[in-house]
Parts: sequence; structure tokens; C-alpha cells
Amino acid sequence: MIATKPLHIGITCYPTVGGSGILASALGEELARRGHEVHFISYERPFRMPAGAPRLHFHPVVINDYELFKYPDYTLPLSVKMAEVSRDCGLDVLHVHYAVPHATAAILAGSMMAEENRPRVVTTLHGTDTTLLGRDPGYGPAIRHALMRSDAVTAVSAWLRDETRRLLGIVRPIEVIHNFFDPRAPRRSRAEMRAELGIDADEAMVLHLSNLRPVKRIGLLLAAAARIQPRESFKLVILAGTDFAPFVDDVRRLGLTDRVVVREKVTDVEDYLQAADLGLFTSESESFCLSLLEAMCFGCPSVSTAVGGIPEVVTAGESGLLVAADADAIARGVESLIADPVRRAALGQAARRRAVGKFSAAAIVPHYEELYRRVCVGS
Repeated sequence: MIATKPLHIGITCYPTVGGSGILASALGEELARRGHEVHFISYERPFRMPAGAPRLHFHPVVINDYELFKYPDYTLPLSVKMAEVSRDCGLDVLHVHYAVPHATAAILAGSMMAEENRPRVVTTLHGTDTTLLGRDPGYGPAIRHALMRSDAVTAVSAWLRDETRRLLGIVRPIEVIHNFFDPRAPRRSRAEMRAELGIDADEAMVLHLSNLRPVKRIGLLLAAAARIQPRESFKLVILAGTDFAPFVDDVRRLGLTDRVVVREKVTDVEDYLQAADLGLFTSESESFCLSLLEAMCFGCPSVSTAVGGIPEVVTAGESGLLVAADADAIARGVESLIADPVRRAALGQAARRRAVGKFSAAAIVPHYEELYRRVCVGS
């Protein structure tokens, strides 16, 4: 294969709000910008996939609800669509995000094709497929099989690579390619956003953005916010990828009604990021924490629990604060940055330099391109 030849790449991810889908969409967009043909294959169009962009294509998977099946099946229709797109579009690579069901479907799709036409399968692990499903005896063997049959496996942090090997007994190479984020230009100004959110000039905007899954520990987030003093020094803005209703009673019980502002299913996160003063993340486990990186890109330092791959993203005390998973410790960390704008600005500037230098598209996407070409040449 000629090194400069554009590749035909299929990408499958969960299209909903979440770090893996955001990363996969951004990767596809960057690859198309570099001249490759990119084909997204999923049950819905990824929510951040731009419409009408050159060399970006979407192929929907139709899921039928047959009475024969108690539950609708996605893996088989996905594998058939993968095989179809691979044949019709001459895919060189199927890059799947999450081992199940995506890698499983890609391997099945390849078995439907002649060996000389089979696309190479690159599987990227984002976390839950290892840290949660990998522990489940109903999924673990399938995940292990999918990883061993993939032509290459990547993980978004060294921590996740090591956890995968430990939990699943994987001995094959797993390459670490970190997440990246290149922000789009905000549509509204910092002043406009803060006015819309009701944040006064003497209030710090503390930002949390996530899909609110249990691992994000929203209960701990709110408990820590309730301990921040003085109470009138901040507002906590939560960008919720899913329904925030289950936490409304907690907000009321903790007396945070006038301190918490919630916006659901936001796509233009840049508008909020450039208006924030600091981020707050209280996760139980994180493979990388893309939201943390998003904040860093806007010079916004964060207070985060020191778990999983987060210490690979943040240099503690230099580009953010890493704290214990304790409401009081988290609150004290936030208070220290609210009270010291000079230190906050210095941490933010260091965070932005680190984000641009280590976790930008320019730094990360060439690693994927090199990996694609390597597995294609080795086929």
C-alpha cells in the first residue's frame, strides 16, 4: 500500500452523548479533512457528526423488532451493514469504538467476506467495556474473543490498558492513543453566556459536564457543592447528557436551588466552556475524562478526583487539582481556586498549553493514521 494513498475507513460508535461518541465523531471529521473517505455505520447519525461535510458518509443500521426475539438484536444487523459497506465502499479498516457489540459485529462481518477483501479491524477501548462489562461472566469471554481477533487494539489511557490486561487476561499488544479535542469557535460571548445563566460578576462559574451515569457520582458532586463557602461565591452549571430529573430532589434537599443551573443535551459545549472559571469532576472511575480535556482547551483548570486515567491528563498542582473522593476535600479544592484568581489563571494557562501540546488533533490523529496503515500493510 502506498503511504500517501487515502484510506477508506469505517467507524462505528455509540452515537449518543458520551466521550467515545464525541471522540469517534471528531476523529472521523479530522480523517476526512486529511483526505480519507470516512463511513460512519450506526443506528443513528452521531450527534456531533457534521452534515454535508466532504468525504464523510453515514450508513444507518435498521433494527427490526421481530416477535421471534424477546429483545431487539443489534449485533447481527450491524454486522451485515458493516459487510455491505465494506464491499460496496472498499473499506480498508473498520475502526470500532467499544468491544461489544461493535468489535464482535466487525469480526462477524469480516467472516462474511473473502479474506482478500476483508477490512482490518481496529478496536478502541474507552472504559466501560473493560471496567464494567469485562467483569460480567455474560460478556467477559465475548470481549476477550473480540480483542484477540482484532487486528489492533488501542486504549485511551495507560491505566485502561493495564486494567484491561488485568481483568481480562489479555496478553496481546494494546497501544495507548489518548483522546483529543480541538474546540470549535464559540457562537456566543463569555458575557452573553454568563448573563443567560444568571452568573454575576463576583460569582465563579463552576462547570460539570457528563452523561450523569452512576460512575460520575453526581450525588458526591452535589454534596461537595453544598459545602463550598461562601455559598454566594459560585454557581454550579451542569451540562447533562441525559435527564437530570433523578437529582432534582437532591438539589432541593441540599439547599442548592439557587446555586445549581442545569442545561440538558447541549451540543455547543464551547459556548459554556469559554464562560467557565473552573471545572469540577467527581468520578469513581475514568479512563480518560474527555470533559476535563475540553475544559483545559479553554484555559479552565479543574478540581477532579484522582482516579483512573485522570492523572495522565492533568499534572497535579500544575494544570489542575487532584483530590480525594471526599465531599469536604473537593469543596476545599474548589474554594482555594475561587479565592485565588491569580493561581487559577496560572493553572488554566498551563492546562491549555498541555491540552494543545499533548491532546490536540495534530498530536493524536497521526497516530491513528499510522496504525491504520500498519495493519493494512501487515494484512
